[in-house]
Amino acid sequence: MSEIVKLRTRPEIDEEAAMWAWRMDADTVSAADRQAFEAWLHRDPRHRRASAELSQVWAALNGLAEAKRDEKIATFAAPGFARDHKVWWAAAAAVLLAIAVPVWVWVDRGGELQTLATAVGQQRNVTLADGSIVTLNTNTIVETNLRRDSREIVLRKGEAHFQVAHDRSRPFLVHAGDAVVRAVGTQFEVRVRSDQHVEVVVNEGRVEVQSTASGPANAAGDHGHVRPRTVVHALSAGQQLSPTGNDYTVVPVSTHQLSSALAWRDGAVVFDGQPLSDAIAEIGRYTDARIIISDPQVAALRVGGRFRTGDVQEFFDALQSALPVSIRRTSDGLVYVDPRR
Repeated sequence: MSEIVKLRTRPEIDEEAAMWAWRMDADTVSAADRQAFEAWLHRDPRHRRASAELSQVWAALNGLAEAKRDEKIATFAAPGFARDHKVWWAAAAAVLLAIAVPVWVWVDRGGELQTLATAVGQQRNVTLADGSIVTLNTNTIVETNLRRDSREIVLRKGEAHFQVAHDRSRPFLVHAGDAVVRAVGTQFEVRVRSDQHVEVVVNEGRVEVQSTASGPANAAGDHGHVRPRTVVHALSAGQQLSPTGNDYTVVPVSTHQLSSALAWRDGAVVFDGQPLSDAIAEIGRYTDARIIISDPQVAALRVGGRFRTGDVQEFFDALQSALPVSIRRTSDGLVYVDPRR
C-alpha cells in the first residue's frame, strides 16, 4: 500500500491562524515574529484566507463588545479576551457557525405527505409529524407518507439519516434503490448508489433490509438462467450493509469508521487512506464542478483528512499543499487534478 498523505484540515489551520492573531496583537511584535508570520501566510493559500476571515470576525466581535458597553450591559468579552487565543477562537467559531446555510425544501402536504429535497452541497434536518428526524445529505430527495398503520419513506436519490420515533404499531419503512429498510425505533443511514444498490449503516438499534438479488434458478425449466430473489438481512448497531456484485454483505464497522461515515451530518467528509480517485468522487458530491484526475499515478495516491463539505476549495488547496499535484480549471467549468510539473 502506498504511504498515506495526511492532508492538513481547516480546523488545524484555523487554530494556527488564531495563534498568529494572538501573537500579532501583542503590544510589541518583534521583527522575527513579523517575518515568521509573513512566511506562514505565503506557505499555503488557505493560511491567508483563514487569517483574513478571523480578522473580520474579530472586528465584528470588537464592534459588538463596544455596542454592549454603550448599552451598559455585560458583554461576553471578558478581561484579557484578546490575549487568550483559545477563548478568542471559541468566540470567533461561534460567530462563524451561526451563519445558516439556506436549503430548498418543497412541501406538498396532503394529510402527512411531504417531499423534501436538498441542493448540491447542502444538508437539512427535518422533524416528521411522528417525531422522527430525517437528515438529508447533499443532492437528496425524500418522500414521506405517514399513515395510521405504517410510516412509508421513499429515498429517491442521495443519502439520508433516520432517527426513528418508537412506535411498534407503525413500522418505519424506507424504500431505496433495490432495497427496503424496516425499523421500529432506531437510528440508521441509507445511501442510494448510481446503480440503485444501497448502503445501510446502523448506529443504534436494529433494522431489517429486504433486497432483490440475482441468483441461480432452482426450477428445472429455467435451464440455469438467473432470476431475481428476495433476501432479508438483519443489521445491528455497528454494522453496515454494502453491495458486493449483485448481492449484499453485512460487515462490522468500528466506532471510528461509524463516526467517519456519519461525519456529513456535521458538514464534514473524512478520508482515511482512500485512493485519491475515491476521495475526488466523494468530494465531487458536494459541488457542481466536474473533477477529472488526468494521471493514473495521481489517482492512486492515498490521502487522509477531514474537510468541510461546504468548502471544496479547501480540499483542492490541501491537495496542492501536501501532494505533487496542481489544480487546473478550464473555461467550460472542468477542474483537472494534474501531476505537478
